[in-house]
Amino acid sequence: MAGKQTTTAVTGVYRFSFGPWNIDEGADPFGPPVRKPEALARKMAAAKRMGFQGMQFHDDDAVPDLDNKSAAVIEKEARRVKKMLDDAGLKAEFVAPRLWFSPKTIDGGYTNNDPACRTYAIERSKIAIDIANMLDAKTIVLWLAREGTYIRESKNARLAVLQIRDAINVMLDHDPKMVILIEPKPNEPVDSAIIPTIGHAVGLAYMTKDPDRVCCLVETAHSILAGLDPSDDMAYALAHDKLKSVHLNDQGGLKFDQDKSFGSYNLRRAFNQVRVLEEYGYGRKGEWVGLDVKTMRTQKQAVNTKHLSNSLATFKALLEKVRTLDRKLEAELIKARDYEELDRYILCHLMGRKY
Repeated sequence: MAGKQTTTAVTGVYRFSFGPWNIDEGADPFGPPVRKPEALARKMAAAKRMGFQGMQFHDDDAVPDLDNKSAAVIEKEARRVKKMLDDAGLKAEFVAPRLWFSPKTIDGGYTNNDPACRTYAIERSKIAIDIANMLDAKTIVLWLAREGTYIRESKNARLAVLQIRDAINVMLDHDPKMVILIEPKPNEPVDSAIIPTIGHAVGLAYMTKDPDRVCCLVETAHSILAGLDPSDDMAYALAHDKLKSVHLNDQGGLKFDQDKSFGSYNLRRAFNQVRVLEEYGYGRKGEWVGLDVKTMRTQKQAVNTKHLSNSLATFKALLEKVRTLDRKLEAELIKARDYEELDRYILCHLMGRKY
């Protein structure tokens, strides 16, 4: 029944990145570290060796303890990291203000009930933008980690949306070229987030003073935690021309954010994420494919990067599956409304079995 194999008309151009936190020490809420920390330079060398082109950064990945440093020291340390990137042949994809560690952001950053703490969050975000410029990164990512509530009555949700909008407007004014990416997540660490899904993020973007520079980042696990399909979230953001980065990983159900290796839990779901990117021609406008996958706590020090190389290999294998999909047969089955047969074909194709 299979027709002639065809490829998609438009193909993506892919650059891959990960963050230093993706090679971690294995600590979790129930146990201490099990591996030794590794230097940033070593992580950069591993990135280059595995075939990555970029690194992601929180502001304090580039400049540790930056709250206690002068502007001159911040610039000096950021320039040192930029040289490390240059020497390793890597680019900085983005910088994200880490607004969930400070004692000043226990109750949130932009939505904190204390005006002084809200001011701190905005000023810290402006510093992150400055660091991004020093690293030659073109985007800022806002994971709105504590912008939500443990107790619904503790915050006015309508006002909180406006507070986040106003904070973003300040950032847009601070740098007229920087693009801001909103990375939504429905829960963890807070019970309920103010901007929980990609639809909320897109809506928030249109509320700002420069919607063209406020876009989105979809993370696989975050969509799953919201009970949604990551490929649909990506498609929705693409329909608005607002998907400027992705964080690929996997998730075993509606529990804590696991950051499993891409495709390790649901290969078909991973296939559809690759497919939606490929069919759009993702990467042709400079978008990145980021991995946000954590080392299993059981991994030994010597093999603490396999989750990254394995995820990259899975993406490339699934990309080949997307590009060799029999589009003629697919169209015939859709026209006939024979979705049972389409389902069987997709499964056979993914398993490498003759159809």
